[in-house]
Amino acid sequence: MARLLDHRGELVDLHALRREQAAPTLGGIRSIVGQHSLRGLTPQRLASILRRAETPGYGAAERYLDLAETMEERDLHYLGVLQTRRRQVAQLGVQIEPASDSADDVADADLVREFFQREAFEDEAFDLLDALGKGYSVVEIVWETSEGQWRPQRLEHRLPQWFDFDPETGARLMLRSDDGSWAPLPPWKFVTHISQAKSGLPIRGGLARIAAWAWLFKNLALKDWVRFVEAYGQPIRLGRFPPGATQEDRDELWRAVSNVAADAAALVPEGMALEFVDDPTVRGRSEIFRDLIGYIDDQLSVAILGQTLTTQAGERGSYALGAVHNLVRGDIERSDGRQLAATLRRDLVIPIVALNRGPRKAYPRLAVRREDPADIERLATALKDLVPLGLRVRMSEVQEMLGFAAPDDGDEVLAPQAPTPVRHPVDTLSTARRQPVGDLPAADRAGAETRARAATAAADPLAAVIDAIDADEWQELAAPLIEPILSQARSDPDGLLTDLAAAYPAMDADALTNRLARILFIADLQATATPSG
Repeated sequence: MARLLDHRGELVDLHALRREQAAPTLGGIRSIVGQHSLRGLTPQRLASILRRAETPGYGAAERYLDLAETMEERDLHYLGVLQTRRRQVAQLGVQIEPASDSADDVADADLVREFFQREAFEDEAFDLLDALGKGYSVVEIVWETSEGQWRPQRLEHRLPQWFDFDPETGARLMLRSDDGSWAPLPPWKFVTHISQAKSGLPIRGGLARIAAWAWLFKNLALKDWVRFVEAYGQPIRLGRFPPGATQEDRDELWRAVSNVAADAAALVPEGMALEFVDDPTVRGRSEIFRDLIGYIDDQLSVAILGQTLTTQAGERGSYALGAVHNLVRGDIERSDGRQLAATLRRDLVIPIVALNRGPRKAYPRLAVRREDPADIERLATALKDLVPLGLRVRMSEVQEMLGFAAPDDGDEVLAPQAPTPVRHPVDTLSTARRQPVGDLPAADRAGAETRARAATAAADPLAAVIDAIDADEWQELAAPLIEPILSQARSDPDGLLTDLAAAYPAMDADALTNRLARILFIADLQATATPSG
């Protein structure tokens, strides 16, 4: 096999492709044990985590990645909008187009298309789109070579904590080795998807970093709200004891006041009073927390989906406004699809073709986009008008646009219905004349012919007038027109073509022209006089 180079010009090591490079280990560096969420997060600690993640190459982003996981697990709204964006793109269709119409390029596209038609690919694309939240995502290609061909058997998602960016550029991912060092990723062994919500270092482009401060403030507000509901949402319990009450009586009253909120029942000695004092301003103070959390949720929706009206109900918008805002989300969807398509073509399409069929000057194109429903009527009209003018269109492309598969040999296919032959009015009259009326008596025969002429005249007045002219009369009318040509042909057959122009002035078409004008005039009169229907 020829030397294979990746998009960076690095040599591909085929031996490294045959074994898993980033599989988890039970007691080694890459262990699934120890991945945990953060507890007791404060603004100072969050700032420290974000600052440290900006230093690439030393595993400093691990705590930030733990934070991103925690945000998805604890915040239902953040999880919902992020999952919506990820699944919306993961469910888009993957379209493979050959680099050209040549047989080799078409075979390359068919080879790649086979992999992306697997049902498991949607889940694998969802794993790659984990980069939306964290900034990057890595899946390892497990190659299948048992039949002498290179086929991706599956794409295994690897924990992002096992990877970090190189310290020189901060843009190239490295793998944490078993000994704790960091090594570049082997070419054509990993699919690395980087998604940036903003320009700059990839580690700063994840949505989790952008949403971290809003998430923290929402968490603190939610905790305060829970404490408020638990402590201050209940009416104030006020216990009154009479003068001279002993300490034991006071302790008993205190236990009653303390327990009545949770147990909704208490015992007090006779002579003591227990009152509930309801503060009408408590509900108003509770709305402050609701408004703050709702505001933060709206901002998270704008940051992740580009709008709020498709996630918020009630008084926040109407269906029409939601449809308009959904167009904004469509722009984000197309951008995510283009980024994912570029990653898949670089890390999957090119390796599959090159490993099986050798290096190519051009590789199949890949697109991840929503398939717009074909306007069949508009397409049919365009093809009907443009194909007769010389437009060349592939039948396979039309079938793909309509959602039809190419028929195999032996399949029963639809075919156009044979057109009904159009008969000239003169032919119709001739056919009517050939009807078997010869066996009829003379009187009946004459009546049948008269009725046939009348029916033909009603159907086509012009044909009836033409039929009324005998063949000899037609020859007499046409003779002045064609006799000069015949005379020239008789006298000098060889010079007919050269002298035809000279004979043209002698051609007299007046009689024929006058006769045809009279025929059209009579036909118009008959058509006017004949009742319709």
